[in-house]
Amino acid sequence: MADRVHSHERLIFSAGTQVVALRDVAAEGGRVLHPKGSVGVVVRSPSDPEGSYRVRFLDGVEDTLAKGEIVSLAKYKEGQIGDTEIVAKHSNLYERVIYRCVIGSRAYGLDHSESDTDRRGVYVPPADLHWSLYGVPEQLENDDTQEVYWE
Repeated sequence: MADRVHSHERLIFSAGTQVVALRDVAAEGGRVLHPKGSVGVVVRSPSDPEGSYRVRFLDGVEDTLAKGEIVSLAKYKEGQIGDTEIVAKHSNLYERVIYRCVIGSRAYGLDHSESDTDRRGVYVPPADLHWSLYGVPEQLENDDTQEVYWE
C-alpha cells in the first residue's frame, strides 16, 4: 500500500492531533488505564522533535508520551488496523479458547496410524482488544496442529 499520510521524522504533532498510544498507559500503581492502541488527543506539544507530548484520552486521563510512543491516528490507520499478525504477536489468543472439539477421521473412528488430529472451537478475546484499534481476528488458524478457532 502506498503511503498516503505525510510523515517525517522531525514532524511535531500540534495540539489537537489525534494519536494512538504505542504502549500501555498505566496508573502509578501499575494498573493499566488505557491499553496499547488507545486513541488520545495531543494537548501539549514539545518545542523540539525529541521532546515528549502530553496526551489526553477520552475519559480525561492524561499522560506524557515520548515521540516513539505515539503515532498519528491517520498513519496508524494506514498500516496496522486489523492486521491479525500484530494481534497474534502481542497476545496469545489460543489461551482464550473456551470450547475445543475433535473433528475429522478421529471423531468418526476412521483414523489410522498416520491420521492427524483436527480441532475446531471457539475463543473469547479480551475486551481491551475489542476496544483497541487492532481489533480481533475472526478466526485463529494453526496449520501445523490442524486447529481453527472462531471468535
